[in-house]
Amino acid sequence: MSAARAIGLLLGVAADGALGDPRRGHPVAGFGKVSQRLERALYRDHKLPGAVYTAVLAGATVLVGVAVERAGRRRPVLQALSTAAATWAVLGGRSLAVEGAAIGRELDAGSVDAARRRLPNLCGRDPAALDQTALARAAVESVAENTSDAVVAPLLWGAVAGVPGLLGYRAVNTLDAMVGYRSPRYRRFGWASARLDDLVNLAPARLAAALTVLAAPVVGGSSRGAWSAWRRDAAAHPSPNAGQVEAAFAGALEIRLGGRTVYEHGVEERPVLGDGRMPDSGHVTRAVELSRVVGGLTAAVAALLALFRGV
Repeated sequence: MSAARAIGLLLGVAADGALGDPRRGHPVAGFGKVSQRLERALYRDHKLPGAVYTAVLAGATVLVGVAVERAGRRRPVLQALSTAAATWAVLGGRSLAVEGAAIGRELDAGSVDAARRRLPNLCGRDPAALDQTALARAAVESVAENTSDAVVAPLLWGAVAGVPGLLGYRAVNTLDAMVGYRSPRYRRFGWASARLDDLVNLAPARLAAALTVLAAPVVGGSSRGAWSAWRRDAAAHPSPNAGQVEAAFAGALEIRLGGRTVYEHGVEERPVLGDGRMPDSGHVTRAVELSRVVGGLTAAVAALLALFRGV
């Protein structure tokens, strides 16, 4: 069964690379709609209903994954195919690369307005007042963070826990993206979703940073710089996880990230990560290349881990 899980993970990675996200009927979008309905029913400005909201949605998703995993327990082909389908559904590697590369091209062509229109596809920042340098910084930071969230973490959880891990992780990460903000509306209600997302990303974020150190030379970057920035700067970031991979990317690309960050719910002053120059369009393109290499390394690690767990 360990071999079936490993094969399924690799098939899912290949499907994501070749096909990207389904254009219609994406299961994550369907989960988001259900989550919105439940939020309307449960919302109160308090942590308890937020915890119930998180537990119901994440728990139900994990139970679906358990049922799928059990159905394939004695059927290796079914387990491989169900793992592949779940992996394809939860990965976001191709979409991340496509959007990041498109922003890099727009910035390289000097099309700042076009880059602003595309940025919301990567992150929740307000692009209206961002100049070319700020857009490049936002894109690199988002590519780095999403490499961990949309590629490394689901593959690691899939290797460790199969289909329940894949689906459960994506449910938790989606809930954090929906209600895990430090805004007046969600500061209490979204607390449980945000803290659970922090927990399930602790190991993946650090794996993503370590693989960034290894992958840096492939894109002409610096492993030494990635290691130094990761160890020196990551802890200053307000997120226990995003700072790990953002700092590693900054060091690998020999650029400086962080600073004033504008969201719809307010402004945050982020710590400086790295000590190089400010990023430009070329760094956005290289960040996408680095993300792809880290994703490929993670696929190999996940397959080996799935095999090892069955020994």
